[in-house]
Amino acid sequence: MKTMTMMTTSSTTMTNKRTFLEWIGYALMIFCIVGLDQFTKYLSLTDLRPIDVFDLWPGVFRLNYEENTGAAFSMLSGHTWIFIVLTVLLCSFLVYLLSKGSVHSAIGRIALVFVLAGGIGNLIDRIFRGFVVDMFDFYLIDFAVFNVADVFVCCGCGLFILAFIVSKGEILD
Repeated sequence: MKTMTMMTTSSTTMTNKRTFLEWIGYALMIFCIVGLDQFTKYLSLTDLRPIDVFDLWPGVFRLNYEENTGAAFSMLSGHTWIFIVLTVLLCSFLVYLLSKGSVHSAIGRIALVFVLAGGIGNLIDRIFRGFVVDMFDFYLIDFAVFNVADVFVCCGCGLFILAFIVSKGEILD
């Protein structure tokens, strides 16, 4: 009986250490992604805003300073408060999913961290600037101007969908 208790305690300790280390990893990923996002936005505000547009690949890709008060393609422009509330709710839900252990796939958890970090990056802009700074412009295909946070939100969503398909829907509790 004593051996069984020791094994259970040892197993619980290992699980707690793994969980703690996972959260440290999530925090580091979020910190790095948000840091990269905010750094590129800072550079856009200080260096790109004065010149507005900088062609990197003429006819295809340019850096284009934009202040977006809406969502993708400036939908619901001017309703920043709606996006603040929605982002806080979504980020809270993602933290809940991660903390509950509802996502069985490591790729699925990383995907959620990408979405969470991207959401936090754009949330910071909305709260402190009243708009999101966008700068990447693939104008060859007339696509929306976007930023690093948007890239991580989209990649995270795509990665999660892929993990869901590969796991045949068994990625979530």
